[in-house]
This record gives sequence, C-alpha cells and structure tokens, in this order.
Amino acid sequence: MSLRLPDSGAETDVAGRRHAPSAARNAAPLADLLRDVLPASGRLLELASGTGQHAAALSAALPGWIWQPSEVNPALFASIRAWAQDAPRILPPIGLDAAQPGWAAPLGQWDAVLLVNLLHLIPQGAASTVLEGMAAALAPAGRAVIYGPFLRQGQTTSPGDAAFHADLQAQDPAIGYKELDWVSDRLAAAGLTLQCHTMPANNLALVATRG
Repeated sequence: MSLRLPDSGAETDVAGRRHAPSAARNAAPLADLLRDVLPASGRLLELASGTGQHAAALSAALPGWIWQPSEVNPALFASIRAWAQDAPRILPPIGLDAAQPGWAAPLGQWDAVLLVNLLHLIPQGAASTVLEGMAAALAPAGRAVIYGPFLRQGQTTSPGDAAFHADLQAQDPAIGYKELDWVSDRLAAAGLTLQCHTMPANNLALVATRG
C-alpha cells in the first residue's frame, strides 16, 4: 500500500528537487530535537522520506550520522537523490513499504529510526505495523523518533487540526489523527520507553528508547 499522500503544494526545481512546504516548516524544529535526543554519531533509517528535504536538512544538522532514506513510491527517488547530491553521508534511497509485516527484518538494526508526518495518513492497522517494525529495527539503546499531530483523549487541539482531521477522514474514513495513548501503548508493548516533546503547530515528537 502507499504510505504517503501527495505533498500538498510540492513543486520541483530545475535540479529535480521537490519542495514541500510542510517539510520546509518543520525542518528546523526537528533538527533541534534530534540534536538534543540523539548521540553524536550513528546510523539512522528514515521511513517515508518523501521529497528528501528532511534527509538533506537533518543530516546536515547531525554531522556524525549516516542517513538511510527509504520510500515506498519510486517516483520520489529522483528528488531524494537530488537533495542528497552534495551530502555524502546520505545513502541512496531504498524502496520500503513499512506497512508490510516483517519489513524490518531484512534491514538489520539501526541506532535511530525516524518517522515524520505519516501516521495520520495511513489506517490504524498499517500504523500498528509501522510502529512494531520501528521497534524491531532498533539496536540496543536505539531511539525511534515519531513526529506529527495526534489526538489527545480523543480530541484535536486546535480548529486547524480539527479541520485537517475531518478532511482526511472525508477522503478515507480509515485514516486521520491517531490517539496519543494508543501510539504510546503500541510502543510500550514493543519494549520501548517513551518521552513526549511538544513541538510547534500543536505537533508532538515521541522519542522511544530501547533499554
């Protein structure tokens, strides 16, 4: 299944790099968070890399890290490669559908796994598979970082979030914002310890650690 809806308003420049407004807005807060919660070096697997903007911006903020982009949609590989052209620590993108059970097993273990703005775009069953795989992909003391909007006790936290959640469910009743407690329970069941960080625009960053 597709893991990502098309980026709203994304445009492609002459170098072949797609530009998504949401990725541009959240890159700086994400970079600050990752510098705070990750060690100085390691290997990071990014799920649903999309345009490749995050790989370029966040790997630049984490000079000790090797970055592995992944994406289910091969049409986005060219944009990811274009963004990574001058970034030798970004590996070539790999095809990965993290909604398929067992996806983590062939990839080995990673010091960090990053997921940005995806859970609200996929059904709950697929989200559960993604979270289980993230836990399985972590090395001892590894960290999973999940960024995006969430329901809190069944409620959105702003009129804009309520409208976006309703629009998603009008497109497909199976998708939409996930309940924070539900996500927390899935991560705890996988043996991870969770910290929750408040982010701009009513988003959260969940940092789940093994060990």
